[in-house]
Amino acid sequence: MKIIGIAAGLHAGSFINRLLEAAGGELPEGVGFEVWPGLCEMPPYEAGPVPASVRGLLGVVAAADAVLVTAPEHSLLPAELIHSLDWMEARGALAGKHVAVMSASARACGAMWAQAELYKRLQGAGAVVMGAELVISPACPHFDEDGHLTDPVLRGEVRAVIAQLCPSEVMEPALSL
Repeated sequence: MKIIGIAAGLHAGSFINRLLEAAGGELPEGVGFEVWPGLCEMPPYEAGPVPASVRGLLGVVAAADAVLVTAPEHSLLPAELIHSLDWMEARGALAGKHVAVMSASARACGAMWAQAELYKRLQGAGAVVMGAELVISPACPHFDEDGHLTDPVLRGEVRAVIAQLCPSEVMEPALSL
């Protein structure tokens, strides 16, 4: 199984970019994970020839079994993410594709609004959408020096989102008593 990660943040090192990278470290063994780095190169959608940057996005999404998106810490989606979603919707790239969304914000309403807007756009593109709002402060240290999640509650929440994408046969086995 392969999952493509898309962070809706344009700044390297932003909280949601770090959260996406850390989420990739929480995947079950045997699940491939790749973060798509081309968000800042997405032009607005227009009919006609497909730009090379868009072809790259469409190719990685087509080759993936699922997509994991981290929404921004604020309530507005960046224009580049909207452009990416418009291209994928126009080309049918998300039709039937399982997409999990995580949004994190210090304020519950920020995560809720960003996720609601992202859900609406993904569902409009035909994606099977799932996910969770993570109301956590980006200012608190949640990562160790290697970028792994340190808070066990947050790790559990991230793993719960991931579990929605991964079939049961690739998830960790349940403990038997």
